[in-house]
Amino acid sequence: RFARTKEISESKLIMEGDASVRVCSTLNCGKAAKMQCPTCLKLELEPAYFCSQECFKQFWPIHKFSHKKPEEKKDSYQYTGPLRPGKISARRFVPDHIKKPDYAVSGIPVSEQKIKSEKLIDVHSPDEIQNLREACILGRKALDIAHRMAKPGVTTDTIDEAVHNFIVENNAYPSPLNYYHFKKSFCSSINEVICHGIPDDRPLEDGDILNADISVYYKG
Repeated sequence: RFARTKEISESKLIMEGDASVRVCSTLNCGKAAKMQCPTCLKLELEPAYFCSQECFKQFWPIHKFSHKKPEEKKDSYQYTGPLRPGKISARRFVPDHIKKPDYAVSGIPVSEQKIKSEKLIDVHSPDEIQNLREACILGRKALDIAHRMAKPGVTTDTIDEAVHNFIVENNAYPSPLNYYHFKKSFCSSINEVICHGIPDDRPLEDGDILNADISVYYKG
């Protein structure tokens, strides 16, 4: 392990001990990252991963502002029920050989916005329709994994990891991942959460209602 001093020129990242791989936190990088910012760990903040010391230093002028730990205060948000958000882990990595949508790095689905602005109905070819069928089958299998794992004591982040790994192992991209900067590979909406819930470290409880929203980007 390396110790970080106050000077950014001497700062060192900490290599994560497990085999998990995340995405570099530097904007528009998108590379695999296993090294964590030590200050985030010390302050018990949301983990930030980087692919290299150079990338860390490059993004430091922006990243350092995330080290201001919020003061303990009463949450002013008006919740409609007892559910409260848990901690969200870092975004997971998708290997380079997998074909990705245009928002995989930028977070902005430019091609989708263009289609919506043109207001055109896309007529698919027979090959494209077959690809859609295969994508739907893959999405259904991923959904079955989420359903089998949904038990009291299991976190939605654990389910997200399993869903992510299954989709990636089948050479597809989990569509929700980084869509408008969404950090997870499926949406987990619990109880009073209507939709687009973010998987976190809250264990599921007996009686919870879980809606799992899963889609895949496959062969373009």
